[in-house]
Amino acid sequence: MKGLLGLLVVMAASTGCGYHIAGKANLMPANVKTIAVEAFHNNTQRADLARLLPAEVTREFLSRTRYRIVSDEKDADAVLSGVVANFVSYPITADPVNGRSTGAQVILQLDIYLRDRKTGKNLFQRQGYEFRERYEISENVSTYFDESGPAVQRVSRDVARSIVSAILENF
Repeated sequence: MKGLLGLLVVMAASTGCGYHIAGKANLMPANVKTIAVEAFHNNTQRADLARLLPAEVTREFLSRTRYRIVSDEKDADAVLSGVVANFVSYPITADPVNGRSTGAQVILQLDIYLRDRKTGKNLFQRQGYEFRERYEISENVSTYFDESGPAVQRVSRDVARSIVSAILENF
């Protein structure tokens, strides 16, 4: 009996624990060490998006990756560009007494491209990337504060996290 128990222990130990990593993380091509984040083209009336989005994407790359972010495309191995294709803000809730809006929804649609600067090949591309953010609107006219600006800042941070995650997970 001891011999059988010893044999089972040896067999169990030799087979390993059964823990395996589900996938192998592939990184961006080895030649990509620097990324230039271009100003985004803006097809909307919301001018602050073209300024906020590249800054937030740059901040996200710097905080989460080891890629060096450069300002000049000529110094970069890859170039990230984007188009703010659509921005919509509309009321979603209203005060039943006076009919004023008490909540709004922001929808932002982007086209994102990361290309190898030397070959021109797209390393990552996502068109029609959609993001949503809800925000409250003050009911009191005397204390009214336009919450759309902070909502756009929040959605810009969310967009940046999502873009960088999508790029990193693509490889």
